[in-house]
Amino acid sequence: MSVELDPGATLPDPKTRVPLSFERVLLALAMAAMALITAANVLARYLTNVSLAITEEYSVVLMVVIALIGAALAIATGRHIRVGYFTDLMGKIGQRRAEMLALVLGIICFGLLAVFGAKLAYDEYRFEVLSNGLGNPQWLYTGWLPLISLLVIARAAGRLIRLARGEDG
Repeated sequence: MSVELDPGATLPDPKTRVPLSFERVLLALAMAAMALITAANVLARYLTNVSLAITEEYSVVLMVVIALIGAALAIATGRHIRVGYFTDLMGKIGQRRAEMLALVLGIICFGLLAVFGAKLAYDEYRFEVLSNGLGNPQWLYTGWLPLISLLVIARAAGRLIRLARGEDG
């Protein structure tokens, strides 16, 4: 049986070239924006009995941005979701190799998201697709997918290099 970590325990962050505070600041800004949008919607609905439907588009985009930036932070720190049953049966070397394989697969997955997300955003730009609610150019929303996917790839590649050097474990 694996040793369970205390979820409340703070583990030291790995040494990275770009500080992890970059993602934390982006997450805080996105969460603050989403909280303000939601509070404004609740306040408007309470005071005027009218919903600010325009806020939904921004909230959805911010939720996707938060999820992707959170994925980059989780991958960089080695706290991403994993199934540990089989890897717990392996030794240290096997666990390291499994982690490295998972990172390579993650890089491939987010690489596909970056490529096809960029193609989608370009098509939306080229064909001047507008969003349903506000009529904004749709590529302004979908353009974040390939950009943040590149951030996740960079963090996964950094962790992969640290694992290969034996720095992270």
